[in-house]
Amino acid sequence: MKSFVPALVIGLVMFAPPGSAQETKPDRRVDESRTAVAQLGRELKVRLQKALQGGGPVEAIGVCRLSAPAIAERLSRESGFTVGRTALKIRNPKNSPDPWEQKTLEAFTRRSRAGESPATLELHEIVTGPDGRRRFRYMKAIPTGEICLVCHGTTIAPDIAAALKTNYPGDRATGFKKGDIRGAFTLKRPLD
Repeated sequence: MKSFVPALVIGLVMFAPPGSAQETKPDRRVDESRTAVAQLGRELKVRLQKALQGGGPVEAIGVCRLSAPAIAERLSRESGFTVGRTALKIRNPKNSPDPWEQKTLEAFTRRSRAGESPATLELHEIVTGPDGRRRFRYMKAIPTGEICLVCHGTTIAPDIAAALKTNYPGDRATGFKKGDIRGAFTLKRPLD
């Protein structure tokens, strides 16, 4: 009987349905996504803090406008994902959500309102795009932190508001409170 159990386990592994050996791939992609998101968030936060200390909030606007896309582009090359940020209330039209991102952000908002912490909200899926190609998609909510409120809060100083209007004439990314979902990091990678 003792030798039967290992043989049964080996048999189940050998004759598992096709594709089940790939069950670990999504976990690997999720781990890689989390790593890329953490790196983007960390690098952006460090640059924002330096800009705030060096030149104040108006200088920090330039960091978000110029540095964030450059960091995302570099991480995209290094990770093999397309790495970016998006939101329901966007500041930069280039960060507008696609339909999958829109749906995910709306779900994150509902989940947050139901009591889930924005810091824990994430989603990963394999989706088929309009072109028929399959992609791995990942999103992680960005909670509004204290540092974000200077430019994204409900009360914005006049000099900052003027700089935002100059850099982002169609800005809708204000009115947030600490802990609100500011937006999300978004990653995708083609599978075929």
